[in-house]
Amino acid sequence: MHAHPAAPDGAPAAAPDPRAPVYMGLPAEQFLRPRLWVALALSIPVVALAMGGMAPAIARAVDPHLSAWLQFALTTPVFFWCGAPFLRRWWVSLRERDPNMFTLTVTGTGAAYGYSVAALLFGDRFPASLRMEHGAPLYFEAAAVITTIVLFGQILEQRAHARTDAAIRALMRLAPPAAHRVRDGREEDAPLDAVLPGDLLRVRPGERVPVDGRVAEGGSDVDESMLTGEPLPVAKAAGDALTGGTLNTTGTLLLRAERVGRDTLLAQIIRLVETARESEAPIQRLADRVAAWFVPAVAAIAVITFGSWLWLGPEPRLVLALVNAVAVLIIACPCALGLATPVSLVTGIGRGAQAGVLVKNAEALERLAHASALLVDKTGTLTEGRPRVVGVEPAPAVAGAAAPGPGSANPARALTADALLTLAAAAESSSEHPLARAIVDAARARRLEIPAATDFLAEPGVGVTARVAGRLVQVGRAAPPRLSPDADSGHPGGAEAALTAVGVAVDRAFAGAIALADPVKATTPAAVAELHRLGVRVIMVTGDRESSARAVARQLGLDGVHAGVTPDRKQELVRELRAAGERVIFAGDGINDAPALAAADVGIAMGTGTDVAMHSAGMVLVKGDLRGIVKAHHLSRAVLRSIKQNLFLAFIYNGLGIPIAAGALYPVFGWRLNPMLAGVAMSLSSICVVTNALRLRRIQL
Repeated sequence: MHAHPAAPDGAPAAAPDPRAPVYMGLPAEQFLRPRLWVALALSIPVVALAMGGMAPAIARAVDPHLSAWLQFALTTPVFFWCGAPFLRRWWVSLRERDPNMFTLTVTGTGAAYGYSVAALLFGDRFPASLRMEHGAPLYFEAAAVITTIVLFGQILEQRAHARTDAAIRALMRLAPPAAHRVRDGREEDAPLDAVLPGDLLRVRPGERVPVDGRVAEGGSDVDESMLTGEPLPVAKAAGDALTGGTLNTTGTLLLRAERVGRDTLLAQIIRLVETARESEAPIQRLADRVAAWFVPAVAAIAVITFGSWLWLGPEPRLVLALVNAVAVLIIACPCALGLATPVSLVTGIGRGAQAGVLVKNAEALERLAHASALLVDKTGTLTEGRPRVVGVEPAPAVAGAAAPGPGSANPARALTADALLTLAAAAESSSEHPLARAIVDAARARRLEIPAATDFLAEPGVGVTARVAGRLVQVGRAAPPRLSPDADSGHPGGAEAALTAVGVAVDRAFAGAIALADPVKATTPAAVAELHRLGVRVIMVTGDRESSARAVARQLGLDGVHAGVTPDRKQELVRELRAAGERVIFAGDGINDAPALAAADVGIAMGTGTDVAMHSAGMVLVKGDLRGIVKAHHLSRAVLRSIKQNLFLAFIYNGLGIPIAAGALYPVFGWRLNPMLAGVAMSLSSICVVTNALRLRRIQL
């Protein structure tokens, strides 16, 4: 049983993945890695010694009799110590009558090792036809190399499948360890687990909100992107709700706690991620399904072969029966079958990395080929994730108006779009707000000269005021008139898709409006079209407001849109689609996406996203580009196709080789398959499988 320590905010820490084997108290990879290095170090000289007959230099340097005993001495620890986990699982598969890949692997390597030991000790009693110049052939290198290969494959598999609690730790770090509690006018630091509903807590600029509650006093802009994924800070004033884990950016707030400990939104998200991860069914490997009937079939054929030769074969019947039964097991040794899946996965994962598609979970790569629906977050995934100026519209002039005085209602003449943008940029130049940065960047992009501003004043939730070239300039979120379709815009449809519009007043007269939007990435339309061609429906799921989400959905021709959704609602949508029979991909980049990423058949985190999203996903796109999902889909299909081809090749060799090894051709042609030739056939099947898998390195994604 694993103990689960409580998180600082009362949320449970991540539970170990129940699918990840634990050996002697150590995680599988940590336990297997030293065995792999030992197996590799011992197998290399075994292979070199086994090549003595083909390498004269080795034959001259090492006496064949000594070489045989050295191979035995080097292979024995590989088989019994390095392969100990497989021996145990082989025994369990026999005891529980549940054949799997380990049944195949250990049966094959055990046959090669056992036969080689018999040949080493009693080779002089073997028939002359089975003995070479220096005795009966040995297959120690087959046992050693196959054990090494399977160890390597297991480490790769455990690395891909073992989920760590890194995502939960990243979530827990969002909650500060203590809160500034205010009692009777005095401030004291209190541990987070000592905070109670109704407590007054002070949150200074740059600090994280400790628990869920409402603003009792003060005003500020709060960065909620770590929970919502949306780029803009949200203005907070008295009475507004605050969420634990969000970042206070500008002003000081007095918060009245409402939900603490396990009741906070952050704690709920942690539990959602845990539930989704632990409820996910383990993958049923194609090779394991094949092994369910292949292992008993091979064992039965070997027994029949032994009995037939013992009953009907020529003398020496016992030796021939043993040798032919071993030949059956050796040629059926699952080297090619065991390599079929991992070698294609490893090659495909490497090819994906070259194209910016990082595969964290081999299961996700396999499932992606069958996906039918993509749920995708808007901000940072379909769009660029940061605001840009998309329209500038000066207010119309009042014809014949006199020069404005201090209290005038309209400017004497309409400002040009560049003049309006210049004044707004000058006023915003001292602000760190993302909208202010976007306005300044837009002015610089137009190569406008931004004058210096004085008397700068920022009012959280209202806007900024400054004096520019002797004129009072105010920039804020006061509702401006709707931009006309011919507004000076750097992006089509800027007014309709705008995240927000800011009004600009000059000398207290409304001078115009600037529209800002989070624009669609240039590569998104082509990626959506290709996903449609591949038969994948694209549905937007976002925490943003309805108007902005639908504007982007219409622009891209998406198959559906869900706006204003909460983290748990995103997860519910994933589950609803899966219950309806869909194979669901979820792509996102925010902490709020983590539960849905973990619940989907395939979770894909955009590289521009948070650590939590990346830890919860099975795949990561390095560039945060939706085209990466298209590349991942092509990669998935290619890898799955390669695996099936490899399995076909492996079974063709076994299908042809096993009857020959059993002696099916002996009554007609007098042919028997020497175990040495069985080993050659086994190696050839492995070479074909590896060569086929390596073709993945050249596929176009």
